[in-house]
Amino acid sequence: MEQILPWQNMTAVIEPFYPKAGNGRRPYPLETMLRIHCMQHWYNLSDGAMEDALYEIASMRLFARLSLDSALPDRTTIMNFRHLLEQHQLARQLFKTINRWLAEAGVMMTQGTLVDATIIEAPSSALLQS
Repeated sequence: MEQILPWQNMTAVIEPFYPKAGNGRRPYPLETMLRIHCMQHWYNLSDGAMEDALYEIASMRLFARLSLDSALPDRTTIMNFRHLLEQHQLARQLFKTINRWLAEAGVMMTQGTLVDATIIEAPSSALLQS
């Protein structure tokens, strides 16, 4: 995805609508938020789950161009970006364009699922001991 998608072209479409520095808290870089939004869509994550994934999965942070020690967008920031795209009818347009670029590159994209497994020690079953 890093090499296939023209991130600068996509951010240029969103940039006129994206908040500028100076109006309150400094916004995260637009490309960072777009990359987070794409991962959220690709992995079918809620806003909260995307925030958690950024904290827990270093490769996601790096793909979003966030250093391992930088502040991360919270679920509200992620939600506000998603709402910005929806409000200006940009989300559907962007994903149509992304799918076209991927098809031209010969890449088939399907949604994935992240599984968080926790191993809990439990007593063995009496049935298994007989």
